[in-house]
Amino acid sequence: MDWEGTDVTDGWDWRQPGGTPAPARPPVSGHPPVGSPPTPQGAGGGTTSPWWSDALADPWRDPAAPTAVVLPAAPSPGTEPEPVSDPDAPGRPTLRQLLLIPLITALLAGSLGGALGYAFAVRGGAMGGTVLGADPQAPGLAQRRPESLAGVAERVLPSVVTVRVAGLGGTSEGSGFIASADGHVITNDHVVAGATGKASVVFNDGSSAPATVVGQDPESDIAVIKVSRTGLRPVEFGDSDALAVGDPVLAMGSPLSLANTVTAGIVSALDRTMRAGEPGGPTRYYAAIQTDAAVNHGNSGGPLVDGAGRVIGVNSTIKSLVSEGQEAGNIGLAFAIPINQAKRITQDIIGTGKARRTVIGAQVGGSGAGTGGAGVRLAAVEPSGPAAGAGLRAGDVILKLDGRPMTEPTDLIALVRKFAPGAVVTVEYRRGANRQNASVTLAADAK
Repeated sequence: MDWEGTDVTDGWDWRQPGGTPAPARPPVSGHPPVGSPPTPQGAGGGTTSPWWSDALADPWRDPAAPTAVVLPAAPSPGTEPEPVSDPDAPGRPTLRQLLLIPLITALLAGSLGGALGYAFAVRGGAMGGTVLGADPQAPGLAQRRPESLAGVAERVLPSVVTVRVAGLGGTSEGSGFIASADGHVITNDHVVAGATGKASVVFNDGSSAPATVVGQDPESDIAVIKVSRTGLRPVEFGDSDALAVGDPVLAMGSPLSLANTVTAGIVSALDRTMRAGEPGGPTRYYAAIQTDAAVNHGNSGGPLVDGAGRVIGVNSTIKSLVSEGQEAGNIGLAFAIPINQAKRITQDIIGTGKARRTVIGAQVGGSGAGTGGAGVRLAAVEPSGPAAGAGLRAGDVILKLDGRPMTEPTDLIALVRKFAPGAVVTVEYRRGANRQNASVTLAADAK
């Protein structure tokens, strides 16, 4: 079907083919009848037609269908649309929320702290009430290395013993140390001197065993006893001739009956010549190792140990400021017999029952006269003795022995006895105004 028409606004009308005008349609409420021209809006105002201006030109429009355009009403001034909130947008926290946040945080912190406190209490033994240590493993700084003083003491103490000997005045007590695995023990002569009863040895673990005196040398203050026990651990011997002033040392023993006591110090001096002895007893000469390690009564016969745990001396005597007959105590001046000398004497006692005494074959008469006290004058020289064999004569003044200056007769006797028989020493002496040197081969006493 072919439709054609004219613009309504131009006074045209729709016609059917053949020129017959289309019948008019009944009017729609609120709108003019179909086929009637819309009322145009004049230039001065008026009502705007609701019809589309090009509605009649739409080729797909049914001419019989009413056509209307509904325009939305313009918003009245002063009226704003109701705001719509975004449910996903973050909102401002309320006062209740602000109060809940710290409360929940405090509760969580309290719970965590309580749990940690309980865990630490259980681990430290506070809940059980029996475990006092917090950590069974010692820190690195507390680990005792073998070369530390604690490590040395731990290694040597099992070889240190307490020596008890019954005498007329009661029980004499001193110290000693195991010299051989078959039970030989080295101690001081003055510990076992005057013994009338049995001797006993108390070991580091508290056990004890009877002992017998093998032999003793009063002049060197060395004695050897023996216990019948197997599986003993002997000490390791060092070299007393290799010591230097300032070397660290440990003194071990039973001072004042306090067994397994260890004190530390240094080598204060070497070849400290001295004479000691009790009234009516033998005179003892020492070229001793001086130490400031605390030594008291009961330490006698115990070992003096170097930093490597080797025995380098036998603790023997102390110096004190007390008057005669009073009990002496430590003032930091203790003296030990060099182990090279003590070991030699011990071997003599074990082998022959007695010790050899080293001599130079001369008698000393006093300090060098007219020389400001320097040197020791020889009062007599044995014709066939070591001194005579080296060309020394009575009246000669010994200035040095093996490089050590002589000032007192004690110096010469103590230093000579330090060496073993057969040792060759250099003697510097003065005869008249001349200084000379001689090599002397020391010998053993014929006793």
